[in-house]
Amino acid sequence: MARPAEPMPESSPRPVPPIGVRISTDMERRSYGIRARARWTDPLTKQRVIRTEIVKDEATARAFFETLRNSSVKGMDVSMTLLEFFTSIDDRWARGLDMTSTGDNYRYGLRLRVLPALGHLPVTQITAGMIDRTIDDWEKQYGASTIKNTIAPLVRVLDEAVRDGLITINPAKHRAKRSLHRNAFRIQPAEDAAPRAHAIPDLQKLNQLASACGAVHQSYSDFVMLAALLAARSSEVSGLQVGDVDFNKSLVIIRRQVFPGRGGLITKPTKSRKERRVPILDPLRPILKRLSAFKQPEAPLLVGPRGGFLTTATVRDATNWDQVVADLSLPNLTRHGLRHTGATWLADAGVPLHVLQEILGHASIETTRGYLHPDDRHLASAAEQANAFLSRDARPNTSGRPRQGTGRGL
Repeated sequence: MARPAEPMPESSPRPVPPIGVRISTDMERRSYGIRARARWTDPLTKQRVIRTEIVKDEATARAFFETLRNSSVKGMDVSMTLLEFFTSIDDRWARGLDMTSTGDNYRYGLRLRVLPALGHLPVTQITAGMIDRTIDDWEKQYGASTIKNTIAPLVRVLDEAVRDGLITINPAKHRAKRSLHRNAFRIQPAEDAAPRAHAIPDLQKLNQLASACGAVHQSYSDFVMLAALLAARSSEVSGLQVGDVDFNKSLVIIRRQVFPGRGGLITKPTKSRKERRVPILDPLRPILKRLSAFKQPEAPLLVGPRGGFLTTATVRDATNWDQVVADLSLPNLTRHGLRHTGATWLADAGVPLHVLQEILGHASIETTRGYLHPDDRHLASAAEQANAFLSRDARPNTSGRPRQGTGRGL
């Protein structure tokens, strides 16, 4: 089900002196402090503009006037809060993003986490330390994907502040590099970070999972098998049509994805923008035949209990996914883990790396390499050689002559 569009927080802009205008200032003592007043004439409307602040002392008043003069030099309010700056740049921070997917997730990250935490702070006063402490708090509450969708848009907004001359460096960038690189701040074994660590161990366990989901409705069982045996994303499974299955060539062509977005379900090309051809594995063939039978080529291959598209969220909620995978001793398995499962099995079967890359649709072969089983045989061989060398030193020397090699470092 699509998330309802949420309004972004707004802030009323304060008048800012245009570039190059002359600013006149005065201070007036009051019982409650000092009224600092700045005035200038708008060069377009010729109207007199007044901006006042109540401050505690003359030093603060002079700082207020200096801020306005700096604003006139830059053509923007240099005292803007992060919320005010975000509002002023509109969607400029999202240039180059697909607003139906990535951009939408980033927008939610900004609204739900970044602006509530940092939006009240002046942009010029946001430090790397503040950002570190804020991210530390987020890490205690949210998973890796949510963290990514929160930090990435923060970096983008502050990049715009750098471009506008509001700040000289982006205080979020250094921490972002550490946090977004597989959550490097979380210590975990390398093998646990690899995508194959999130795969189902064997076909028997996959069948058990499919059966458990199928107890709710057959479509959920089919979803599990399609995602795993095609090594496909949930959105790609939802986007399959009957005509995408080619039994003559024993291929499934993945052309599109369907997922919830702003305003409803969105259909678009695959993540790589390219079609992928995936071989039909024997356990999947009867399922594809059943799902394709008596349907037109343009009909959806898989539909839910009510005839609509399945999404990762509907599968999770309808099947009580977290409990099902826990009962099967797969507590960390997500729906995306089904794609990891298929990729891992193909890699272990000896499918060449470049072919596996084509099947998975990875832009970088280094991403595909993460599915390969780590080969430690060269380390075992090194240990055998070292042990043989050391065993010579362990034998008694009765000749009185130094052994060859003694005294050399390993």
